[in-house]
Amino acid sequence: MSTNVKTSSIKTVNPYNNELVKEFEAMTPEQVNTIIDQADEAFKTWRNTSFAERSKIMHKVASIMRERKEELGKLATLEMGKLIAESIYEVELSADIFDYYAENAEKFLADQPLDVKHGDAFLSYEPVGVILSVQPWNFPFYQITRSAAAHVMAGNTMVLKHASNVPQCAKIMEDIFKEAGLPDGVYTNLFVAGKDIEPLVSNPKIKGVTLTGSKPAGASIAAAAGSQVKKSTLELGGSDPFIVLEDADVQEAVNVAVAGRMWNAGQVCVSPKRVIVPASLYDEFLSKTKEAFTHLKIGNPMDADTNVAPLSSEKAAVDVVAQVQKAAEQGANVVLGGKRANRAGAFVEPTLITDITPKIDAYYEEIFGPVFMLYKYNTIEDAIEIANATEFGLGGTVFGKDTKKAVEVARKIDTGMVYINHVTGIAPELPFGGTKESGYGREQSPAGIYEFVNAKLIRTTTSDKAY
Repeated sequence: MSTNVKTSSIKTVNPYNNELVKEFEAMTPEQVNTIIDQADEAFKTWRNTSFAERSKIMHKVASIMRERKEELGKLATLEMGKLIAESIYEVELSADIFDYYAENAEKFLADQPLDVKHGDAFLSYEPVGVILSVQPWNFPFYQITRSAAAHVMAGNTMVLKHASNVPQCAKIMEDIFKEAGLPDGVYTNLFVAGKDIEPLVSNPKIKGVTLTGSKPAGASIAAAAGSQVKKSTLELGGSDPFIVLEDADVQEAVNVAVAGRMWNAGQVCVSPKRVIVPASLYDEFLSKTKEAFTHLKIGNPMDADTNVAPLSSEKAAVDVVAQVQKAAEQGANVVLGGKRANRAGAFVEPTLITDITPKIDAYYEEIFGPVFMLYKYNTIEDAIEIANATEFGLGGTVFGKDTKKAVEVARKIDTGMVYINHVTGIAPELPFGGTKESGYGREQSPAGIYEFVNAKLIRTTTSDKAY
């Protein structure tokens, strides 16, 4: 590829009006290989830096993000369309995650003594090298942070392939790392198309791959990594159940479910995509949900009174409407919405669907947009069967006043995370990840930092402490 030819795949298009804002030139294979070489070279030094030195830089990254949260928030809203308040919250959350690992990485990776009968033994946690991080657009700063904060603090270096529709968010994060004092080569963007990523996995200097994205992308990258005997972690989406128990406060459950589903215009892997309600509460729940929908306002995501943003792209909007139309053709009842909003931009009407049966594709699929699917159950066993019917297993919610009973139900849901009386959430200290075809591996919490370190056993024949 000539370096004086721009590619249409690396560009910012404002989904509020579908106007092209900025376009970036894709990197050549030679440029990409040079960046990976530099990351490998930087690892030789970075791995030997002290935790105190790494921590100072990560705290500085967090500080810069907080100082510039309005600017960063507006950039995320411009590139992928989310509400400005959600964008600013995302920046603040990302800063918290950087601080969390800056404060705790040394403790998490301290030598771990092992109880042995003779002599002495311990685990030494050591970085492995260059990590390839492939991230999506729906949380342009948080997705970077989830992989970078832990793995860079562990002593690894990282090359990032961000989603092609958020190049400015990718670039500004690299700039912030440099401003904070991170040495050259420790964290670098790759401006390349998604189709060009799989071949990079075979580069011998890439030691691991972490990806958040679609199932096809994850399967492709996991296969490429496996063929090279390299570790990967995957987060591949979800179709989270939201089980309402008979003792639940219906209005509260409706408020939480609707707000959670419309978060980020429904483009959240862990939003409550399937709301499962007992027959005894169904009519009341449906009525209150329709009332809640009357308070939803689509509009400019930069305006404070807008509460439903555009989707990330024109293609995303087209795809969501096609899924809804297919569900209707197969027998589902589209109670509200289901169409493109009558305005410019990548908008889809807030949509409420009922009567989704196992004969309908939407029963099993993930719909990545503002589509609220309501189910009815007669027994709690029926509710659990509906919850577990999809190939996904990322998050979930159980809503009810009896916490003990809610936890009993939560234990029966095949998923990586379940929240009681709250949509699946995010916090630095809580592990994030799923099971089944939602992927494998964990990010955040102590678990997140162990994914790409070598737990090396060191054993001595004497009882003299060596750590």
